Amino acid sequence: MNALLTAIITWLSANFGLPANYDHPRVAVMTEAQVTTLRYGTDHLSDGRAVVAVYNNATHSVALTNSWAGRTPAELSVLVHEMVHHLQNKANLTYPCPAAREALAYAAQAKWLGQFGSDLEKEFGIDPMTLKLVTSCDFH
Repeated sequence: MNALLTAIITWLSANFGLPANYDHPRVAVMTEAQVTTLRYGTDHLSDGRAVVAVYNNATHSVALTNSWAGRTPAELSVLVHEMVHHLQNKANLTYPCPAAREALAYAAQAKWLGQFGSDLEKEFGIDPMTLKLVTSCDFH
């Protein structure tokens, strides 16, 4: 896992200008219910989309669902997305709202998938309108 995280950090730094920080996050595999609780709390007020991973700023950790195996470009793109948040956190980058920091994470995930002939809509059902909604402060 460390070699994979190092490669992703290097790729993100080269492609998106994020400061490379090789202090890797802790990566844990959990049930989908546990990851959903980490994302939304015990009230589970979700936005209807499946939670496949979450980054915890306080503990510098990534939680992946136990269905994640890292065997496909789509699965790896989930880790790429969470590593953007890790690098944002390590660099103390600030955003006007939590949704705004998602824009770069989704851009990196989309670029990763594009290298393999895929995109966010094919793999995760995230169309351009949904992407606008989840990355805009106006809707949160």
